[in-house]
Amino acid sequence: MKKLLTVIVILGILYLIPLLMGQELMAQSLTLKISEESGSLTEGLRQFWEYTGFANASLGNFIMIAVGLFFIYLAIRFHYEPLLLIPIGTGILLGNIPFPAGAGVGIYESGSVLNYLYFGVTQGIYPPLIFLGIGAMTDFSSLISNPRLMLLGAAAQVGVFGTFIGAVALGFEIHEAGAISIIGGADGPTAIFASAKLAPHLIGSIAIAAYSYMALVPVIQPPIMKLLVSKKERLIRMKPPRAVSRTEKILFPIVGLLLTTFISPSAIPLLGMLFFGNILKESGVTDRLADTARTKMIDIVTILLGVTVGASTQASVFLTANSIKIFALGAVSFIIATAGGLIFAKVMNLFLSQKNKINPLIGAAGVSAVPDSARVVQQEGIKSDPSNHLLMHAMAPNVSGVIGSAVAAGIMISFLM
Repeated sequence: MKKLLTVIVILGILYLIPLLMGQELMAQSLTLKISEESGSLTEGLRQFWEYTGFANASLGNFIMIAVGLFFIYLAIRFHYEPLLLIPIGTGILLGNIPFPAGAGVGIYESGSVLNYLYFGVTQGIYPPLIFLGIGAMTDFSSLISNPRLMLLGAAAQVGVFGTFIGAVALGFEIHEAGAISIIGGADGPTAIFASAKLAPHLIGSIAIAAYSYMALVPVIQPPIMKLLVSKKERLIRMKPPRAVSRTEKILFPIVGLLLTTFISPSAIPLLGMLFFGNILKESGVTDRLADTARTKMIDIVTILLGVTVGASTQASVFLTANSIKIFALGAVSFIIATAGGLIFAKVMNLFLSQKNKINPLIGAAGVSAVPDSARVVQQEGIKSDPSNHLLMHAMAPNVSGVIGSAVAAGIMISFLM
């Protein structure tokens, strides 16, 4: 019996030894697997962190995000050009979300969605479409009834040539100076169009500067108007514009198209679309096309233009000394353009009879910010005399300023290309 028990014990030990050894090996294998999985998880978390915006953020990104939020704030709080500043402000946020190189999402990365949308900016596609919409919503009656007011729009273009001289003095290459100079016309689409032709690498800075000063018309222009126009001059009442016939309204864009494009063929994409839009409006037989151009189409293009221009302000590209110089030039040029229109109106009055005098305030509308500068003129006129309405008079130099800035851009492109 004892021998039997001894044999059973020995067999049991022989059975348990490999079992215990197998469990130990399994435990070691499980420990190794857990360790490998833990290492894999850590590596995965590390890679995830490196892909996030938090890991790739720079001070420049946060500065530009603050600028984008400020643009949105101005649009909502003060109603400064909300149709422009909200898309641009949002675009600035999109363009400054940090990402690792090669992610395929940045506006400057070939093949990204934003890069495809930005094509319309870099190739000058969006500005002519904007001009088409502007033409379809513009009434040139005030300009047709008083053609001499076109001179005020031309006078305000002194800001363009003043900015050109300033840009060259600050060390910009001549093609860059030509693109920057269009900021002086306070015309965003024209500035983008000229930049695309002359200095594509500066489109972001130039576009943001142009649109910023367009939005700040109600802030920048009134102090200049108060400084240069006396209270007596503010009280000048202008004769009501004469009634304009339908035939005149139809002929004006046709004659304007031929005359301006013969003077400046390089501006055909802008001026051609501007007057084409007006022909659609005034012909009376293409109401559907005119309505589409001035509503749905211009809204869509404004969204695309605003977002992509905003996104082009990627901190690594935008935050440079040249951008600061461009913004400074923009401010000075806007002041010069406004002053040029005001002073030229005062000069014109020296040669006009008492009953034909011009209220110099309307000279400020010679910049191309349509219709905001005309509205500012109306507001400033009402402050001096609540019964003196200058809006219709101011629209004449305002729309001629649009034409003038496009002609100036065409001339710049012709000489510098």
